[in-house]
Amino acid sequence: MQKKVKEAQDNLQNQEFEGSAGGNSVKITINGAGFGKKIDIDESLLRSEEKEILEDLIIAALNDAKKKADESSEEVMKSATGGMNLPKGLNF
Repeated sequence: MQKKVKEAQDNLQNQEFEGSAGGNSVKITINGAGFGKKIDIDESLLRSEEKEILEDLIIAALNDAKKKADESSEEVMKSATGGMNLPKGLNF
């Protein structure tokens, strides 16, 4: 089981998750470990008067991507452990 869990963790680290906000005007891609890979910002938001809105949308898109990564991680770990609930952060 340890080998299965380790393989699942390694696989998750290589996956990418995209979060979006503002009707897809801000998109952020992260890896399974939660590290940022890419930010895509619609040109219509690149005006100084939109700065605060853009900042809020970046945070919302990042949180959306992180949520997707966490949900995927949970599913993969359930599969790898045969449904056993292991403590979060348990590393093999």
